[in-house]
Amino acid sequence: MYGISSAALFPRSSSAAAIGRRHLSSKSLFSISPSSNWWNLGKSSVFGSPSPSPCIFNNKAMASSISTVEEKAKPWLLVGLGNPGKRYTGTRHNVSTPSPPPSLIGDVPVMLAKPQTFMNASGESVGAIVSYYKIPLKQVLVMFDDMDLPFAKLRLLPKGGHGGHNGMRSIINHLKGSKDFPRLRIGIGRPPGKMDPASFVLRPFNREERQELDFTLQNGLEAVRILVHDDFNKSATFVNTAKSLQL
Repeated sequence: MYGISSAALFPRSSSAAAIGRRHLSSKSLFSISPSSNWWNLGKSSVFGSPSPSPCIFNNKAMASSISTVEEKAKPWLLVGLGNPGKRYTGTRHNVSTPSPPPSLIGDVPVMLAKPQTFMNASGESVGAIVSYYKIPLKQVLVMFDDMDLPFAKLRLLPKGGHGGHNGMRSIINHLKGSKDFPRLRIGIGRPPGKMDPASFVLRPFNREERQELDFTLQNGLEAVRILVHDDFNKSATFVNTAKSLQL
């Protein structure tokens, strides 16, 4: 992210490289987990709570179910970027990876993908699922952390570049250079003082930050619901007018 290399993110190079190879060579580049818990933050906090057991992409039952839905309407793909594994749960880089959504929002089918590659290789996962299910790019929403936004600030955009975010850079590359997909940016603020950005994005939130982010992410989830069920302009208006939590 923001020019941070994989080596900087994972300083113990030998073990990190081995982990990276296992994830990148795996057939299960991402998981898809429909559940009703994602929208109810009162029961399931996005920070550190266990998700239901995911249905991996190569699970035939899940693929069959989604294929049936696909015959009626193309699903929306909601992608929460982050690093896999408990080590990164609750960190700033993983702010966009909540528990899974329902399989429908109103009458619109949706899927949540959590890439099982590390952040800098996110495009391998996203490109594969977009291609497999032939999802229109206008129905691919990517949610990710952004150091260029003030902490707990949301911004919804219809398209754009990677902005120096290596996860987004990877996704654009694997979508044949296309930038025409919506994205929800979640502000994590800038590192304090002279802190290394690589260390900052892997730092967990404190209690006060979690409280504010829980409120912000509820607004974000409502924005996603409006986007999928209604349209982009209505969702963007909601994001721009939503009030922040006053601590």
